Amino acid sequence: MGLPLENVRVIDFGQYVAGPAAAMILADQGAEVIRIDPPGGVRWKSPAMDTLNRRKKSIILDLKNDGDKQVAVDLIRTADILIENFRPGVMARLGLGAEQMHKVNPRLIYASIPGFAAEDKERAHLAAWEGIIAAASGQFTDMGLNRVLMGVNPSFSPLTLASGYAALLAATGISSALYAREETGQGEQIEIPIAAALMEGLVYNSMYIEDCPDRYLSLRELEIARRKKEGQALNMSYDEIQEYMDPFYRSYFCKDGRPMYVVCTCHIDHCHKALKVMGLYDQVREAGLSDLDDWYLSTSEWPEGLDCALGLYPLTKKWADLVSEMMKKRFLEKTSSEWQALFDEGNVPIVRHHYAREWLNHEHPLAAGLVHEIDHPTYGKRRQAGPVAWLKSSAELASAGTPPPAPDQHRQEILDLIETHRTDVSGPAPTTRDRGWLAGIKILDLTNVIAGPTVANTLARFGAETIKIYPVKPTFDPWNTVLIGLQVQRGKKSILLNIKTGEGKEAFKKLIGWADVVTFNGPDRQLKPLGLDPESLAKVNPRAILFQLDAWGGPKTGPRSNCLGYDDLVQASTGIMARFGGSIKTPEEHAHLGTIDVLTGFSGAFAVATALYKQRVTGETDVARTSLCACGQLLAIPFMYDYEGRAPFDEPSGPQVVGEGPLYRCYLASDQWFFLAAGTKSCGDLENITELKGAAELVGAELEHFLSERFRTETAGYWIDQLVKLDFGATTLGSLSSLREKYLSDQEAGRNGSGPTFQFTSYKDHPSGRRVDIIAPVSIRPRYSPLTIPAPAEKYGRDTREILTSLGYNAAQVDEMIEQKVASESWSKQYLPD
Repeated sequence: MGLPLENVRVIDFGQYVAGPAAAMILADQGAEVIRIDPPGGVRWKSPAMDTLNRRKKSIILDLKNDGDKQVAVDLIRTADILIENFRPGVMARLGLGAEQMHKVNPRLIYASIPGFAAEDKERAHLAAWEGIIAAASGQFTDMGLNRVLMGVNPSFSPLTLASGYAALLAATGISSALYAREETGQGEQIEIPIAAALMEGLVYNSMYIEDCPDRYLSLRELEIARRKKEGQALNMSYDEIQEYMDPFYRSYFCKDGRPMYVVCTCHIDHCHKALKVMGLYDQVREAGLSDLDDWYLSTSEWPEGLDCALGLYPLTKKWADLVSEMMKKRFLEKTSSEWQALFDEGNVPIVRHHYAREWLNHEHPLAAGLVHEIDHPTYGKRRQAGPVAWLKSSAELASAGTPPPAPDQHRQEILDLIETHRTDVSGPAPTTRDRGWLAGIKILDLTNVIAGPTVANTLARFGAETIKIYPVKPTFDPWNTVLIGLQVQRGKKSILLNIKTGEGKEAFKKLIGWADVVTFNGPDRQLKPLGLDPESLAKVNPRAILFQLDAWGGPKTGPRSNCLGYDDLVQASTGIMARFGGSIKTPEEHAHLGTIDVLTGFSGAFAVATALYKQRVTGETDVARTSLCACGQLLAIPFMYDYEGRAPFDEPSGPQVVGEGPLYRCYLASDQWFFLAAGTKSCGDLENITELKGAAELVGAELEHFLSERFRTETAGYWIDQLVKLDFGATTLGSLSSLREKYLSDQEAGRNGSGPTFQFTSYKDHPSGRRVDIIAPVSIRPRYSPLTIPAPAEKYGRDTREILTSLGYNAAQVDEMIEQKVASESWSKQYLPD
């Protein structure tokens, strides 16, 4: 097999993270990437930039020089894809805008990744540094339940969430547009506003559900509500907060002082297995914590005296205290290494906490190809983050890194390339289309939780059709399936089917025969028993592309490749929790629900779109892959490298941190907080503001104190106006709820998603019977092809009869399948059990 993006040429104008990362993702699939930098080289002078520039060729061009600009135009004439992430209008002013370049190359896929949408009159002009985007989008004021209980607001995180989400959504849009171009012959113009991508990544944190039943509220949420109602201060300590964590969803310290993170709730087996491995199962049973056979009953139908059940999230305070105390004592009896071996053997999703540096040198990511070891021209042997996605045909390439190119290293080679491609590119000029990029593609979705279902959910906006299979008896609780499903099951038809029975297997095979893509989340060992290994799948449908997602997988096999895992476990293992909490002694889950999960879903969508493109071009059916830990590394890309002699990172960490230094942090004005990002500006530039005279003479803590005192004397609006005039990045701190309220509409987003950066839709007649307000999926905005806004998620099993009938079963056969529990039309009386 050839590489998926073989013979695809990308021109990379990107700077900092989003643009370069998108180009790197394409390069890992075999695309030829030519990087254009200004005199002086890359703008982000970080060793992490060397990771983002792997597999790229380099040329230095001064785009304000007519000769160099003509070289850029001539290069674009030969390209398939252009990526840029300047402010809206910058490329057009240089004569390199999308309309201008489509006259030169009508087949060009032109991807712009600005901080804010071009039509965002309020923000498009801002110097959109990562912190500015995060601040404006509410990331620093909505930093999770722990920070609320601590009374900490705002709180800063150095993870490049916004750019990570934008990079993968851009790559997904590009591969999908390439697929469509094989049919139409025409190029496309795509805008992916980074702030819009971040808001999609935070979808579970910005969603509003009217009258959400109390049974789904965690102990922390209930404590926040109690304190607010009673007027009690929100000032809890880290240790106090730990006692409000569910016992199966928290950290515990071991004999060696190393904590482990447990994610064993919401599933019918996980907590039982954990307790059995720890020798606590009988004790918990004897204490009186029982099972509930049907998790989908209304609480009014639960057995008398039952207020929670083993495995169901969350436990009540009484039972949480009792079980947590048992587990705390038992964890202290063995070292974290001893426990890890036992949990892995018992197939229990629990892992040791690590720092990022430990992860980079751990045997698993190195063996699995998740971490690359390269010979760096400056640092010698260097370990750095590997790929975020791969196909079977690109696994070998993706498993090994390359050193970054030296600035202008490939100048002559690139100039020679232009000379050999002097002919005009033929093809129709891009015009408006009636069909989405993936119209006609059929996806069979076998995934669960967040990351897996996000794959088909993301591709649905381009016209793909999805049938979702869930078992007749659910393996996850309604918090995990129904509540989370309000987002990820949008636009999907669903069937409840027992694929382990004879009749169920036959129906399953018919569905595989229907599908172009089959999506599955789980380790390799689970594929063959389900008939989903590539060989078995090919016997049923040789054209079906298998997509597989797991927690620890990589392009190669490592010692943990077949272990179970979830978002939070990857956060713990890769060092995200230690950084966010301040140290490995106070680890915290990173703020937002689905931080890595959603990104991994976007990565899976990219892998599927790339496999579809390859199949359309070559006729070859490939296997598409990604994993949670592969994507978790991208979010932490500023810290994902190591080499001998590397000094410890001076990285912002812990709940009290508000930035990375005096010129990149949150400041309190006389009325509210705002974020300052100097970027390429300096203290000397601050001297142009009368009240800030003297700033140039100060550094470090003295400068921070000086600015803190001065900024308190005027409103945030005053300072933002003064700073933006000088091209500093500055913005007030938004919140997810206020942005939702401001940009909420009863109307679904328009044909191309154009309009404000932030767009929310209110479904007052949602199938759940409750009003649901949710982000509009418009972070990928094509100019010429329409978007399909997925319909609200229907009740699971609603389409069972329709689907079985479409497979050739008559009404009597369907009735019998339902009677025999081979199929079902519902898990519960209510959409969302109360």
